[in-house]
Amino acid sequence: MTASVQPSAEPVIVYPDSDGQPMADNTKQFRCITTIQGGLDALFKDNADIFVAGDLLWYPVEGDNKIRLAPDVMVVFGRPKGDRGSYQQWQEDNIPPQVVFEVLSPGNRLGEMVRKLRFYERYGVEEYYIYDPDNIDLTGWQRSGAELTEIESMAGWVSPRLGIRFELSSAELEIYRPDGQKFLTYVELERQREQERQQKELAQSKVERLAERLRSMGVNPDEL
Repeated sequence: MTASVQPSAEPVIVYPDSDGQPMADNTKQFRCITTIQGGLDALFKDNADIFVAGDLLWYPVEGDNKIRLAPDVMVVFGRPKGDRGSYQQWQEDNIPPQVVFEVLSPGNRLGEMVRKLRFYERYGVEEYYIYDPDNIDLTGWQRSGAELTEIESMAGWVSPRLGIRFELSSAELEIYRPDGQKFLTYVELERQREQERQQKELAQSKVERLAERLRSMGVNPDEL
C-alpha cells in the first residue's frame, strides 16, 4: 500500500508595515512632507475615492515583499479613504498611486533617487516630483507611454492630475490649489485662523458699538 503525499501548504508571505527607515531626517524635510500631504488631504477631503498618504509602504507585486517603496507622499485616484498599514496594490483593484512626491534630505544619494525613478516608472506612476528644500529646487516627471519624462520647467507648472500649481520663491516651494489658496504649514494655518477670529471679533465689536449708539439716539436697532 502506497501512502499518499499531502501537498505542502503555501508559505504565508508577510508584508511589513515598516521598512525601519525614518519618515524624515530633519525638521525642514518633515515640515515639507507634512505640508504637502496635509494640503492634498484637505484639497480632496470631500472626494471619498481619492486616497492620500505619507510615508506609507507600497507593495505593487503580490507574492514579493521585497519589491516596495514608501513615497514621502502619494495620491491614489479611484481608491477609498481610510487607514492602511501598507498599500498592497492587488487589494486595491490593482490601482497604483498616480502621483508621488519625494522630499530630499542631505543623506539622499543620486543612485537612490535614480532607483526610485525607475521603480515609479515601472509600476505605473503618472507624475513624480522631487523637491530639494535646501536648494529650493523642484524637479518633475510626467508619464509618456511606458516612460517618465522630465518636465522642462516647473515654474508655474500645473499638475494634470491634482490641479495644483507649483511656484518657487527665493525662500521655499509654494503650492497653490485650483482656487488660488496656498498650501500652508500647521503654524501658518493656526495664525490664519487666529487672524480670522480677531477680524470676526472686531467686526462684531463694531456692530455692537453702532447698536449702542443708535439706542442712545432713541432708535431700536432690532427694528431696523
